[in-house]
Amino acid sequence: MENIATIDWDEIDRIIEKYDASREALLMIMQDISDMYNYVPPEVIPVLVEKLGVRKSLVYSVATFYKTISLEPRGKYIVNVCTGTACHVRGADKIMDALQDHLHIKEGETTDDLLFTLEAVRCIGCCASGPVITVNQETHGGLDRATAVKTIKGYNENVS
Repeated sequence: MENIATIDWDEIDRIIEKYDASREALLMIMQDISDMYNYVPPEVIPVLVEKLGVRKSLVYSVATFYKTISLEPRGKYIVNVCTGTACHVRGADKIMDALQDHLHIKEGETTDDLLFTLEAVRCIGCCASGPVITVNQETHGGLDRATAVKTIKGYNENVS
């Protein structure tokens, strides 16, 4: 998968200035950048180092600690499969297998068209509705293999 993002440097500067170029705002700045591109492009890291006065190692530490931040391109749709206890006993592993088969990727990977990223999460907080997935901020519960794939197909059809 190649880097396809064209960096809007003016917008990056606006984000940094929104937080007064404060080193304490590194996480929020990275989150805002990630919201723009679905990841933090590597070309942005030296700019963060320079403008915030932080070490490159700190930028990488933040990026690798927080699951919402990625240094690799991610899909338009982030699919989280709950693997918490309630979902696990109700078949979360079968949901994950079905989605991996349908999307032709493994957990933690992104489709070549940058449409879907598939991830496992420990708990979504909808235990009574398990097995549960989220697609970006939308929650889908009470799934089986077929309904999980049908849900993902619905997002695929909505691509403009």
